[in-house]
Amino acid sequence: MNFFGGGEEAKPAGPDPVFAAKTEMEMYTDLFNKIASTCFSKCASRKHKEPDLSLGEMTCADRCVSKYLEGQERIGVVLQKANEEQAQQMAAQQQMQQQFGGR
Repeated sequence: MNFFGGGEEAKPAGPDPVFAAKTEMEMYTDLFNKIASTCFSKCASRKHKEPDLSLGEMTCADRCVSKYLEGQERIGVVLQKANEEQAQQMAAQQQMQQQFGGR
């Protein structure tokens, strides 16, 4: 019962969309910061004579970002497969427990 005398309000089923959006934004911000830090340190020359990047630095940064994102995608695929295999193993264990536990 709440302060105004009403009953408990039903919570929506499933994940909180605000929490999910916030978490996703934090993940993208972290990814951007890691890419910027890694690629800048690899591609920007140590002597900053000009305010703009040179053609070589821009090409390096473009390749670096592309490789970084490709690597992240590959890692995601491997983790997804591992999660699916783990879920299948857990389902098989539960099925075996139900079969042998019911006897």
